[in-house]
Amino acid sequence: METASGRLQDLGYEQQLRRSMSLTDVVVYGLIYMVPMAPMAVFGIIFNFSEGMPALVYLVAAFAMVFSALSYKEMAKRFPVAGSVYSYVRLGVNRAVGFVAGWAILLDYLLLPALLSVFAAAAMTSIVPAVPEFVWVILFVVLAAAINLRGIRLTAGMNKLFLATQLIVLTVFVAGAIIAVCQGRAELSLAPVFNSSHFSWGIVFGAIPIAALSFIGFDAISTLNEEAKGGGAAVSRATMIVLFVVTFLFVAQVYLAAVFVPTGTRFAEGDATNNAFYYIAGDIVGPWFQVVITLTSALIAIFANSIASQATSSRLVFSMARDRQLPRFLSFVDRRQVPRNAMLLIAALSLVVGITGTAQQELLTTLVTFGALTAYILLNVAVIVHFGVRGRSRRYFLHWISPVVGTAVLAYALANANPHAQILGAVWLLIGAAISAYWWWRRPSPSAADRQAATAAR
Repeated sequence: METASGRLQDLGYEQQLRRSMSLTDVVVYGLIYMVPMAPMAVFGIIFNFSEGMPALVYLVAAFAMVFSALSYKEMAKRFPVAGSVYSYVRLGVNRAVGFVAGWAILLDYLLLPALLSVFAAAAMTSIVPAVPEFVWVILFVVLAAAINLRGIRLTAGMNKLFLATQLIVLTVFVAGAIIAVCQGRAELSLAPVFNSSHFSWGIVFGAIPIAALSFIGFDAISTLNEEAKGGGAAVSRATMIVLFVVTFLFVAQVYLAAVFVPTGTRFAEGDATNNAFYYIAGDIVGPWFQVVITLTSALIAIFANSIASQATSSRLVFSMARDRQLPRFLSFVDRRQVPRNAMLLIAALSLVVGITGTAQQELLTTLVTFGALTAYILLNVAVIVHFGVRGRSRRYFLHWISPVVGTAVLAYALANANPHAQILGAVWLLIGAAISAYWWWRRPSPSAADRQAATAAR
């Protein structure tokens, strides 16, 4: 039986990262990255965008993501390489399109650690208003970088503790909401899922890029291909497990919170929107729980996600630099088998973007998901090209129908995204396309990895 490391060598790469993560570790990493409590930070934004139907938004977002999850599952088994969507599209289509896919997801990875620090800072400022938000941003970014520089084993161990804490707090919220409903303080209804008087597909799909922020962990899971003991097989299994678990958790918590919001409510801009879920949780369980859930969200959930996000971002940068698509010094791996230079670059960018973007949560959120959804579209195209066209696959659902439907849904979601995010995202993609064209025009001779990968892909 071919080993994960053996398959990696067949594709022209050496085993540089430590292969020490079990399937459970990978699942926990994926859950931490996708954050079981993620909807809390954006609940007010999604509630306003969807006219009070946040549960519907997450259900539709999950439906849109399941097709991309299947594509990740197929490509992870075929190409167990750390570069995730960048590597999958590069090996499945060609180097130029792969670079554009990597460039698109790079927008996500460069901004997400900063966005998470902004979310955490906003939550902490609501509790300790005397401390400026930029101070919290600096604290969260530096601590996350310090933990990641210690190695993937420490990160995996802390992830389990962070995940257990989130699930306990979520259980308290759900129990409190059910008790409150039984006491007659709210009524269960279909309104958070479907309200005919306010329903429109434009509203729902317009909110998906924001809700999809909670579903972009599939790519993060795939960056562990070279560190998972089972390689691509473990990553593909973990992808589907995480999808179903987080969908249940997301829908349950936003539904229960929404039934306590009067019909027709629209949260005011600013604090009322950014901290809507925390205020609702405090009203349901008690003022003490508002503090607990806010601290858990900022200090545990978002901080844990920030750690995972920095780790994931550094591995994408490492992979692109290893293929000489980014400056070579970013591919340096230290004695702990950590891509140190890439990690330090991500931390530095997170500080700059986080400090300057504390008042732009919505724009940062949609920009992050713009990059992710664009990369997912290219991933689906890669599945069609590699398996369907080149491989003449007869697995019609997995290699034809699923990626086509996934592409259509994601394209519609992008078309309804924040106009400012569309413009900035398009500019980012044009810059990436220009860089890709430059590399293509230079036509450097293929590296050994490229030649081996091309042979193995066939």
